[in-house]
Amino acid sequence: MASMDSGWVARHLSPGERLGELLFGLIMTLTFTLSVGVLFGEGEGADRDLLIATIGCNIAWGIIDGALLILGRAFDRGRAARLGRAIRASASEQAAVAAVASELDETIEPITSPGARESLYRDVVSRVRGAAPRRAGIHGEDWIAALAVFFLVFFASLPAALPFLFIDDSWIALRVSNALLIGLLFFIGFRWAGYTNANPWRAGILLTIVGILLVVAAIALGG
Repeated sequence: MASMDSGWVARHLSPGERLGELLFGLIMTLTFTLSVGVLFGEGEGADRDLLIATIGCNIAWGIIDGALLILGRAFDRGRAARLGRAIRASASEQAAVAAVASELDETIEPITSPGARESLYRDVVSRVRGAAPRRAGIHGEDWIAALAVFFLVFFASLPAALPFLFIDDSWIALRVSNALLIGLLFFIGFRWAGYTNANPWRAGILLTIVGILLVVAAIALGG
């Protein structure tokens, strides 16, 4: 998984986005294999059917999550465009600064002083008024980011399908698949603790527990 936090994926997705996509893929696949595995049972051809179904699940959710990322980024640009229009339409600089503050205060107030925020907001107003409006909507790089999302969701959970290729007993293959997915939950929590001040072991264990609880909740609710 080293390539998932470096190279082209890292250029188009933030650490938080990569973590979220990896978790989403693993949790959805674990939910799928645990619930659908019961339906297939242990009959002849069950391992092949589970393999096909698991790969299909990975592909479907990779496409869905990539589409949601594109829509989310278009929405964020729309919010920025709305703020830009509000700044340009403001009758005074102070009104424009107030518009910026209403949008950004919640994010940066905990880490800045009032004077620093005032200076930053005035600089934002000055730059927005002095630049041409940026195009909102969907940009070309969004499609590359969506491909990165598909890559993460599909390939991060692909190990779940491997046991069905090498183990004839579908029941054992399913249990090995589930164990691999749970192990990957721990690995991701351990690995991504480096982006925070969290203890890697605690983060790995916590993420594993949270992931399992989400899977249990999804199955209990019919997911």
